[in-house]
Amino acid sequence: MADEDDDIILADLNDEELVEQMFDDLYDGMKDEIEDAVHILLDRGWAPYRILTEALVGGMKIVGEDFRDGILFVPEVLLAANAMKGGMAILKPLLAETGAPTIGKMVIGTVKGDIHDIGKNLVAMMMEGAGFEVVDLGINNPVENYLEAAAAEKPDIIGMSALLTTTMPYMKVVIDTMVAEGIRDDYLVLVGGAPLNEEFGKAIGADAYCRDAAVAVETAKDLIARRHNQRAAG
Repeated sequence: MADEDDDIILADLNDEELVEQMFDDLYDGMKDEIEDAVHILLDRGWAPYRILTEALVGGMKIVGEDFRDGILFVPEVLLAANAMKGGMAILKPLLAETGAPTIGKMVIGTVKGDIHDIGKNLVAMMMEGAGFEVVDLGINNPVENYLEAAAAEKPDIIGMSALLTTTMPYMKVVIDTMVAEGIRDDYLVLVGGAPLNEEFGKAIGADAYCRDAAVAVETAKDLIARRHNQRAAG
């Protein structure tokens, strides 16, 4: 927890000022202050979902935009995401109790043969910060892990990461297996990682290639919205 002086300062702010301060504290990766502010808003009667969307997601949107524009870099975004996770840890059980909506659900993992996870972790954190529910499979995932998680979790999105040119082709193995199983169209598939590009994403049959975490969030939101609109029109 933050020290007493910080508590007093935060508690003295009105709601609007406190949310603005949370934006700044998220940006600066100040986890203790974010946790304190979440508790203060809960004490003031804010619904958990309102805190999530207005304070945490609102703050991480700024972080994501500045990351996309090259103002913030990976270490700073990881700190911001860690601060957001501190707030989320308080809100998650409360959100589960109230059945609060999420934008969508994502299963994400690094593919078989690849043990790199910084980029994947950043995408997972940024997606959570944008209001998605994220199931992180970790590293070195064979196709069976993705299929089992898809069946158990019923996600909207399956995300695959690779940092090695030697493991990139395994993404196609996963997608081809999904096609063979007749489940490919049930999920949006996003791929990313340093050696990938848009052409590779198209060639293996992914819905989109995302060059970084900020793009992944924007792409996921756009594809989810489009899918909902198509279903509504249908």
